Amino acid sequence: MKMNPMKTALLAVAAALSFSAQAADDTIKVGVLHSLSGTMAISETTLKDTVLMLIEEQNKKGGVLGKKLEAVVVDPASNWPLFAEKASELIDKNKVSVVFGCWTSVSRKSVLPVFEKSNSLLFYPVQYEGEESSKNVIYTGAAPNQQAIPAVDYLMKDLGVKRWVLEGTDYVYPRTTNKILEAYLKAKGVKAEDIIVNYTPFGFSDWQSEVSKIKAFGSAGKKTAVVSTINGDANVPFYKELGNQKISAEDIPVVAFSVGEEELSGIDTKPLVGHLAAWNYFESVKAPANTAFIKAWHSYIKNDKRTTNDPMEATYIGFNLWVKAVEKAKTTDTAKVIDTLPGLEVPNLTGGTAKLLPNHHITKPVYIGEIKEDGQFETVWQTKGEVPGDAWSDFLDGSKDLESDWVKLKCGNYNTKAKKCSN
Repeated sequence: MKMNPMKTALLAVAAALSFSAQAADDTIKVGVLHSLSGTMAISETTLKDTVLMLIEEQNKKGGVLGKKLEAVVVDPASNWPLFAEKASELIDKNKVSVVFGCWTSVSRKSVLPVFEKSNSLLFYPVQYEGEESSKNVIYTGAAPNQQAIPAVDYLMKDLGVKRWVLEGTDYVYPRTTNKILEAYLKAKGVKAEDIIVNYTPFGFSDWQSEVSKIKAFGSAGKKTAVVSTINGDANVPFYKELGNQKISAEDIPVVAFSVGEEELSGIDTKPLVGHLAAWNYFESVKAPANTAFIKAWHSYIKNDKRTTNDPMEATYIGFNLWVKAVEKAKTTDTAKVIDTLPGLEVPNLTGGTAKLLPNHHITKPVYIGEIKEDGQFETVWQTKGEVPGDAWSDFLDGSKDLESDWVKLKCGNYNTKAKKCSN
C-alpha cells in the first residue's frame, strides 16, 4: 500500500523529534561560565579546561546516573553584566543542571539573582571576601578566615611585620577583604598611620608611581609588607615593576591572594623569589592524589609545562561534591541536590578531606608558600588540618552576630542576637 507523502513526512519529523528527545534524556548538561577573553581570561580559561577534563573523566566512568555529561560553555568575556546574561542563557535556554563558574566577586554578585530566582545551582571555585551565603551557591574557594587572616598572622608573628600596604584591584573582593583586614589589624594593636590602602582598575599596567609609594612607605624603619588582592592580568606588570625597583622579599615581602602558578608562568620570576602567596593548594604539595591529578591534567591538556593551581583544586572538589550529591539523591533536581550536599565529604588534592558545611562553605587546609625561580611555591607554613570556612567575619560589627545554616536554620544570615533570619 502506498503511503501518503504528507503522512510519511510527519512520521519522519516525529521520529526525529523522538530521537532528539531521547538523546537529550540520555545526557545531563553542565554549564561552564568562565571568561575566555578579556582581563580575567589569564586565570579563568584554565578553569574551563578543568571542568571539561573532569567531565571527560566522569563520562569514562559511565557518567552520572547512567547518563553522559554534556558541557555547555559560554564566554562572559570579563564583562560583569554579561555574566548574568550568560547565566540566564545556560539556565533558561540550555537547561543545564548545574553551573561551574565565575572568578571575581563582582561576576558572582552579578549572577546571584539569576540563580536564586530560578533556584539553580552554582559552584564558585575562587577565594572571596565572605559576607555572603546563598542557598544556591556552593563556595569551594577560601573565605577570609581560610586565607587572608592566616596570611596576616604569619606576616605578623613569623616575619615581624609592623606596617601594612593593602593593595588591591578596585572591586568588591579587595575592598571587603581589606575592610576585614583593617579591622583585624587594628584589633591587634596596629595604628592607623601604619596601614595604607590603595586600589587600581582591572587591567592596570602603569605601576611605577604606585610601587614607588610602596617603597617610600616601607622606608620608615618598621618592617613593611604588601597584602595583595590584585586580580587578573594586572599582576604581571605589578610584579615586573617590583623587580624593576629592586624591591626584594627581604625588604618588603608581598603576600598575594590571587597569584598562583598560572599567573607566574607568564613572567620572569627570578626577581620575585621569596615573595609569598597564601592558598589552600600548591602544585608542589606532595600527595598521591595531587600527583595523579597533575598527570591527568598534562595528559588532557597535552602540555607537560602547564601548571595546576588552587582554583583548579576547588573546581575538582566542587565537581566531585556535585557528582556525589546527584548519585546520593538519585536525581539532578536542584532542590534535592542542594538538600543532599551539606555533610558530604570528598578528598582534596593535598591528602586531606573537603567537607561541605551547612553554610555552603567547605573545610580547607591553609598553605603559605614562597615563590621559587621555577614559578612554583615552597611551603613555608601550613595549618595542622582543615579549617572550616566562615561565611561571616568575626571582625566586622555588621557580621559578627550572623550565622549561616541552610540545614537547621534554613537561613544564610541568621542574627544570633535578634534571633531572626533577615534573608
